[in-house]
Amino acid sequence: MTSHLKEMAKSIEAAQEGLFLEELNRKWADHNKALQIIRDMLMYMDRTFIPSTHKTPIHELGLNLWRDNIIHSSKIQPRLQDTLLELVQRERTGEVINRGLMRNIMNMFMDLGGSVYQEDFEKPFLEVSADFYRGESQQFIECCDCGDYLKKAEKCLNEEIERVSHYLDAKSEAKVTNVVEKEMIESHMNRLVHLENSGLVNMIMDDKYEDLERMYNLFRRVSNGLSIIRDVITSYIRDTGKQLVTDPERLKNPVDFVQRLLDVKDKHDRIISVAFSNDKTFQNALNSSFQYFINLNPQSPEFISLFVDDMLRKGLERVSEEDLEIVLDKVMMLFRCLQEKDQFEKYYRQHLAKRLQSVKTISDDAERSLIVKLKTECGYQFTSKLEGMFTDMKTSQDTMQGFYANMGTEIGD
Repeated sequence: MTSHLKEMAKSIEAAQEGLFLEELNRKWADHNKALQIIRDMLMYMDRTFIPSTHKTPIHELGLNLWRDNIIHSSKIQPRLQDTLLELVQRERTGEVINRGLMRNIMNMFMDLGGSVYQEDFEKPFLEVSADFYRGESQQFIECCDCGDYLKKAEKCLNEEIERVSHYLDAKSEAKVTNVVEKEMIESHMNRLVHLENSGLVNMIMDDKYEDLERMYNLFRRVSNGLSIIRDVITSYIRDTGKQLVTDPERLKNPVDFVQRLLDVKDKHDRIISVAFSNDKTFQNALNSSFQYFINLNPQSPEFISLFVDDMLRKGLERVSEEDLEIVLDKVMMLFRCLQEKDQFEKYYRQHLAKRLQSVKTISDDAERSLIVKLKTECGYQFTSKLEGMFTDMKTSQDTMQGFYANMGTEIGD
């Protein structure tokens, strides 16, 4: 068989450039057929003599001889490697190649043993892949904005996953995607998030949810990727919030002041929900940022109470009862961020008293609903005085109704 394979090697070596892989694949198929016949002929020996003498089984021996005399031939091995890598390169640049033939060659490598596949193909494949994507990333980063770069990175990643599914060993997927991630994402992520006019902050300002989601999904694949996004967003929210709560013009209208805080919260809640898969670490960073800047303004407790007062006086003129409940839930988020919650309770008590005395609250149910929310958040002691005011008002109304009823009886008599 060794003599026969040496002659076969000469035939493969003589194949023209474009027919080299086809000739190799054809000879490999012939060799497998021959091995099957030989194994069948020597089946008894294979099952009895070989195990007892610890010899190499027939089929395995035939594969080893093919590996040593064909695949590792000094003239075939480098040519085979270069041909395979060239075909991958051509496919990466848009050419159509014979994937079926490539799959047959890869299966041959695997049949010869995982180490043959790794040493003769996978290892050099990963090396040239790293060089290729390093060059691609440098080219893209110089000519693309952040959104377009991310699209190209995503496309490259998907192409490599597809390539593995068509003709490479499944275990190669994690390795080659790691190469793409390192060269196209990890090496440039700091620059990408800060790209002028198109980086992360611009995406947030322009509500580019698709780009933000793509960045999140790509950056989460690499170490510290999400931390970089989170740090940039946290810094941006804190700066934006600080400007808002310290702007003298904003402080002239407490209701508008709080509404803008809610708008900022809504905007970033939507980004976290739509683009960041409701990532709890981003939600925690957002809440922490609000807690930071809302307390920079000592008037925040009073302003939040004034906003609630405005909503409970005339909110139904602007929103439905369901929407009012949603707004009150959002206000509770701001309340949680306050360090001076007792200050809020003091102002809220004053505003509630005025509403109750002037009968200008839109709904007792809405009033009681907010008090329940405050009790859930801070406990009974926090709302005892507020609930006492409702009890006093109810006692007063019952007393007056009894008085008028009694007066009516006396007049009747």
